[in-house]
Amino acid sequence: SLFFLHFQPPIGVLNFDHFQILRAIGKGSFGKVCIVQKKDTKKMYAMKYMNKLKCVERNEVRNVLKELQIMQNLEHPFLVNFWYSFQDEEDMFMVVDLLLGGDLRYHLQQNVHYSESTVKLYVCELALALGYLRSKRIIHRDIKPDNILLDEHGHVHLTDFNIAAIVKEDLKATSIAGTKPYMAPELFQSFEGSHPGYSFSVDWWSLGITAYELLRGQRPYVMRSSTAANEILQIFHKVHPSYPAAWSLEMKSLLRKLLCIDVQKRVSCLADLQDLSYMSDVNWDAVLSKQLPPGFIPNKRRLNCDPTFELEEMILESKPLHKKKKRLARKTKDQASEESPQVRSHTAQNNKNTQNEKNLQNDTKRAQNNKNTQNEKNLQNDTKRAQNNKKTQNDRKNQEHK
Repeated sequence: SLFFLHFQPPIGVLNFDHFQILRAIGKGSFGKVCIVQKKDTKKMYAMKYMNKLKCVERNEVRNVLKELQIMQNLEHPFLVNFWYSFQDEEDMFMVVDLLLGGDLRYHLQQNVHYSESTVKLYVCELALALGYLRSKRIIHRDIKPDNILLDEHGHVHLTDFNIAAIVKEDLKATSIAGTKPYMAPELFQSFEGSHPGYSFSVDWWSLGITAYELLRGQRPYVMRSSTAANEILQIFHKVHPSYPAAWSLEMKSLLRKLLCIDVQKRVSCLADLQDLSYMSDVNWDAVLSKQLPPGFIPNKRRLNCDPTFELEEMILESKPLHKKKKRLARKTKDQASEESPQVRSHTAQNNKNTQNEKNLQNDTKRAQNNKNTQNEKNLQNDTKRAQNNKKTQNDRKNQEHK
């Protein structure tokens, strides 16, 4: 933690000064998020940043470093991809893809109605992302509308790997992590000791909860983040989700297979999903290359996020990012003014000695220049005198000849 707090990047390495801060747009697991532009390429990115002291106080250093480790090794069309990371004495920074379409939670709050075809495409795109994560042995563990961003064309991108887990071959995860209303039953069973861990299937349950919520505007199980684990297990066993009659039989069948409490019967991998009759008409290559247009396109004329994020950063934040350069410069100046009298005296003496050395060097250089100048003048005078003597001799010879 001490190294994390006091680490200073080498000179010349990418840092905060290489980016222009444009505006704050939100909060994520990593911290706050703002739009930035890289000064040399003019390319736009999202910059996530977290105060290092707060990170240590909240015991989140391990999660932050793990998220960086995971994201540095990922690249996929339906993920928010990583570009750069760096830190200074105050903050840790992560630069990722900029997606201005907003997250699905924001659009739900704006009462956006998602059609079945749109949700089906979202499920397909996210399923490809989950298939890719599985190939990397990664369980996301926090799939929900808040962590799914839209690009300008309406395609989905999964973000926030703050609580993701990397599992080894034939092993299971056992720690409880996630957002309770989206967490699979086996997570709570593992916590209660009635289930021997869990694996990639938990992300497919979360995908089912998310798809249901997008279609209906509410989740299939009513619970809060404060609801106890044993109460949630009771809800799973007593409550049977209702499926509106207006939904197609194929969509209801898909959701039932995603929200199957029995892990062995749940759709829990890409191949399982692709084998469903509901997916028989899907061109998966076209999905992967983003050739299928989503039914919902975010408004490009507006910033699809809560405007209060900008106000919080400008007004409520005690250390706003846009004032970082001035703040760090002032801090350096204050540190210099707070030095002890002995240090100031020593510094002053060093400055005096340095100035004396400079003066001596200047005097020596000046004397050398004067000497060189005088030598040049003497040489010029000697040359001129010799030329005059030669001219006088020539004049005498001419007179004698006459």
